[in-house]
Amino acid sequence: MSSTPSPTAVFTPASRARGTLALIPGRDETAAVYRRFGTRISADGYGVGVFAEAGAAIAWLREQESPRVLVGSDAGATAVLTALAQGDVADAAIVAGVVVDPERIPTDAERTACPVHLGVLAEQHADTSLRLAAARSAQATGSAPQRTGAPELPAPADLAAISVPVLAVHGGADPVSPFAQARAALSAVPDLEILETVDGLHDALNDASHRSVAAGIVLWLERLRAGDVHTAVVRAIDTTRAAAAA
Repeated sequence: MSSTPSPTAVFTPASRARGTLALIPGRDETAAVYRRFGTRISADGYGVGVFAEAGAAIAWLREQESPRVLVGSDAGATAVLTALAQGDVADAAIVAGVVVDPERIPTDAERTACPVHLGVLAEQHADTSLRLAAARSAQATGSAPQRTGAPELPAPADLAAISVPVLAVHGGADPVSPFAQARAALSAVPDLEILETVDGLHDALNDASHRSVAAGIVLWLERLRAGDVHTAVVRAIDTTRAAAAA
């Protein structure tokens, strides 16, 4: 009998979950990269599990509290879109930093302007230095493949088959996946909302605007949970314009 896959990290709300997110990291990322994101989202009542690959994330998500949302960043976003294009695997999805050039591998400075996140990335590099050195050594002997970029995004016709709401979070100044190109690549998704981080870089979930991004995601999740992601739960009223008209 097969067991349900366990997350590499899990962030549990203090009370019953209002929904669940299964997150797939990007290239060369560990669960530690999403500790801040998972802690913040779970504080608002949504469980978050982090997985190394889409199959395990989907299997775990099936048994969690709904709405069930598949989340991916960078190459993880490609994995999410590919899974959605192949069938109904979640109630909705969030994709961040969608990769438009699979061979373009970002530097840390291109990923984020947040000093805290840069420190997390530096710690991750230090933690994995021995593993990377071993991989390079194996590659030199021909026993390991050369590192490549991300997988290709699904074709537009496949993206058009996605049947659930998708929230895309993308940096307005992303040098790795320029915003206009990412927007064009995602335009075939039928039910798409795009959240642009103004002047933001590639790691849209962990950039300098991470608090505002998390807040935007929670607002979207609350709309999703209410039954119609297109119907506002809260809205701003322009009192300045009303006062001028009076």
